[in-house]
Amino acid sequence: MTLLNSLIFGIIEGITEFLPISSTGHLILAGQLLNVGNSEFVKSFEIIIQLGAILAVVVLYRKQLFNISVLKKVAVAFIPTGIIGLALYKLVKTYLLGNQAVVLWAMLLGGIALIVFELWYKRPAKNANDSINLSANGGANVSANAGIDAKDEIVNDGIAAISYKQSFIVGLCQSVAIIPGVSRSAATIVGGLALGLSRKTIVEFSFLLAVPVMLAASGLDIIKNPDVFAAGNFMPLVVGFIVSFIVAALSIKFLLGFIKKYDFIPFGIYRIAAAIVFWLVIFG
Repeated sequence: MTLLNSLIFGIIEGITEFLPISSTGHLILAGQLLNVGNSEFVKSFEIIIQLGAILAVVVLYRKQLFNISVLKKVAVAFIPTGIIGLALYKLVKTYLLGNQAVVLWAMLLGGIALIVFELWYKRPAKNANDSINLSANGGANVSANAGIDAKDEIVNDGIAAISYKQSFIVGLCQSVAIIPGVSRSAATIVGGLALGLSRKTIVEFSFLLAVPVMLAASGLDIIKNPDVFAAGNFMPLVVGFIVSFIVAALSIKFLLGFIKKYDFIPFGIYRIAAAIVFWLVIFG
């Protein structure tokens, strides 16, 4: 792998790690287009440079990561992901990582699922004349005629408000992303929204949950493949790590700004379009 390739991979990882479009899927497809091969080092490289993106979370959310209550909920959410990931590590590394067909189908079906979920989640109230009384602290009456989605209003707010049961369910949802192309971010966000969490809360919880997940995945891979740090591989790893860190920090800020105004349907459309284009380029 050349330094230019590692630079490109770092940019792709940084952009896609926290957006609901699948970083692993994009790295696998980029590897195919750049003709970098499908060696054990390339597979490990794609896993390890995610640590750069994770460092961006650690830097931006260092206060939350020292909050015991938050850490407990992140730990509970990590349990199902860790167990399933460890059990299926060999299967995924051998048969799924590097499989372009699996990635493209996952991206396509994931995009459709994201759009369908958002349309369901934001469906209008059955009775346009109904109003919703939000009684906390005297509350306010929110009319369905105002076009405000009730589901966006009646939500838990803040990571501290997430229950341990919700944390565990979000972790189960995240474990689906062991399939390349599914997107860890999309799985956790959809799971959290379905449980009634606000967009900002589940997006930030998804950021924090990525820390133990990626540390565990990278650590396991390093233990099983210590040769990844051979002299000739060191510089590509450093470049990919640094670039992914910088770009991921910018990507996090972008996503937090994006969700204030928009839903995730544009990402669903992108996933479908990207899957079709990549399919035509790779298999066409």
